[in-house]
Amino acid sequence: MFQDITTLLLDHTTFQDTVDIFVDRYRNMDAGIAIEIEARGFMFGPSIALAIGAKFVPFRKPRKLPGKVICEEYELEYGTDCLEMQVDAVQQGDRALIVDDLVATGGTLSAAIRLLECMGAQVVECGCVVGLPEVKGQCRLNGKPVYILVEPREIDNCHRADISSGILNVPCSGWLAERGKQQHEMKA
Repeated sequence: MFQDITTLLLDHTTFQDTVDIFVDRYRNMDAGIAIEIEARGFMFGPSIALAIGAKFVPFRKPRKLPGKVICEEYELEYGTDCLEMQVDAVQQGDRALIVDDLVATGGTLSAAIRLLECMGAQVVECGCVVGLPEVKGQCRLNGKPVYILVEPREIDNCHRADISSGILNVPCSGWLAERGKQQHEMKA
């Protein structure tokens, strides 16, 4: 099933709630860089990076970045792909967050983790808006914590979720606002 996050992006309140939940989580984790994976990670990453005072570093598909890059291949259900990063974007000892729209098998996130570790960076956490059923509640990947805002079992909590066309529209603003409120209360 294709995961359509555009419904989330089209509702400015839902989009803001989503970014705010991640910002609240990452504000005090002392991460200097926020890594975003092409292309849908770019929708959340820059806002999160700005709000926590981190630099934004895009990880892209092959031949999209200028300058010297390194590449990490990863497996897909239908073959292989590659993530690239500019070699001077990350320094040894940098503390990094990886942000993406969803995690399914973990292949893309694993490639991003390997790229960062190759450069000597420390991955603080991977944050994803949606976790697919393949994740099965997984909270670690390559030994790194994975934070999933909306897990498959929670989609039912969103009264506007629409799966009739084989597309899951994720999620409603009321549900996300409540989720954010619960997280704020847990911190207090």
